[in-house]
Amino acid sequence: MALRALLAACGALLAGARGHSLFTCEPVAVARCAAMPYNMTFFPNIMGHYDQDTAALRMEPFLTLMNLHCSPDVHTFLCQAFVPACLEQAHVIQPCRSLCEKVYSDCKQLVDTFGIAWPEELQCHRLPSCDEAAAATAAVTADVPGTRRSPGQTRRDYGFWCPRHLHTSNGQGYRFLGIDRCAPPCPNMYFKNYELDVAKSFIGIVSIFCLCATLFTFLTFLIDVKRFRYPERPIIYYSVCYSIVSLMYFIGFLLGNRTACNKADAKLEVGETVVLGSQSKACTVLFMVLYFFTMAGTIWWVILTITWFLAAGRKWSCEAIAQKAMWFHAVAWGIPGFLTIMLLAMNKVEGDNISGVCFVGLYDVDASLYFVLLPLCLCVVVGLSLLLAGIISLNHVRQVIQHDGRNQEKLKKFMIRIGVFSGLYLVPLVALLGCYVYELVNRKTWETTWVSDHCNQYHIPCPYQASSRFLSLTQQASIKF
Repeated sequence: MALRALLAACGALLAGARGHSLFTCEPVAVARCAAMPYNMTFFPNIMGHYDQDTAALRMEPFLTLMNLHCSPDVHTFLCQAFVPACLEQAHVIQPCRSLCEKVYSDCKQLVDTFGIAWPEELQCHRLPSCDEAAAATAAVTADVPGTRRSPGQTRRDYGFWCPRHLHTSNGQGYRFLGIDRCAPPCPNMYFKNYELDVAKSFIGIVSIFCLCATLFTFLTFLIDVKRFRYPERPIIYYSVCYSIVSLMYFIGFLLGNRTACNKADAKLEVGETVVLGSQSKACTVLFMVLYFFTMAGTIWWVILTITWFLAAGRKWSCEAIAQKAMWFHAVAWGIPGFLTIMLLAMNKVEGDNISGVCFVGLYDVDASLYFVLLPLCLCVVVGLSLLLAGIISLNHVRQVIQHDGRNQEKLKKFMIRIGVFSGLYLVPLVALLGCYVYELVNRKTWETTWVSDHCNQYHIPCPYQASSRFLSLTQQASIKF
């Protein structure tokens, strides 16, 4: 808890400064602001521009106000806003409120005439008073030899900046790579188009196969209900659960990305993005059904191992186990229902732009760990422990009745059932857990690689420090060999 509090406090301080712990003052390089009384600046500025080149580009629409001298202070105000003054201690001096009000009042007619969009961050009421800013301005000028920066001087790791076409509106709860109001791109950010086509086709074919297999089991039960008594009865319930899971993936295959992704909006300059949260009703319904029956199917498998253990280890009769059926149903349906409601309340629904369904933990590592990986691992550990205990008990019984051929044959068939049903479930489940663990371990590397590969395309800062470390390690490895 203390560590979480410390991290939260550090995050709040960084957010307040709108900067990075590695950021320092840098020489002013924007030609329009070279004559200002200060020669050091700091980025990101209050409008979120991450370097001076970006600030100079975004400053161009306001050059008309400078050229027409609509206010005697317009040049000073715009330079302080786009290229703020900075002390050596990385103390940034923002433009003051009264200066903003004077410039805006003098230039309002030209702003309206030329349709200049006044940034929300430069609303005058959001700026500090002049008394706070003016006192420090005089001490800003630093005698630094050479005010021109070298090309590599300010190349730093600015973190992830959300591309413009991935921005979302307020109140939707979107968050991507630690940035609020940002959504993942659609189609999938890690796969090429032909790889996506192969993956979607594979999911569609496997979902049909699983749906047929599970429905066959359920229909067999309907034909002869008395045949599946406890301890075998949970097989039917988790077959039903996974038939619904297979059906959801088949529906996702048919829908493509229509449910898992938001459509692009050319007017708002927003691209196709992944659905995050509970704004899409269709995505929310798919998530509820898929997550609920995935968890319920896993719990029913654990209950199957419990019933087998009671029958083999504790010598319970079918009737005695059946009397606990109410508790089995309460646990098998209650826990998934509680987890599903909790995830809906936490707004953790996420679209899967590979399978076309909606699930949890696809982009949120914590949600994947606590609501998918840990519950599945717990079920595997409990179920496997009970399974081994039951097999040991049955093997002991087999040795006791080794001279009774008829009962030994029945016991042998019973042990084969345990092995077949448990193996058919455990093998794919353990493989799935391995995939989740592999993904959690490598997620950060994949994200950094994706940002590095697409930063120039999206016009956002590239992860310079990460690439520098990688290059350094590569060079060191080449020297060793």
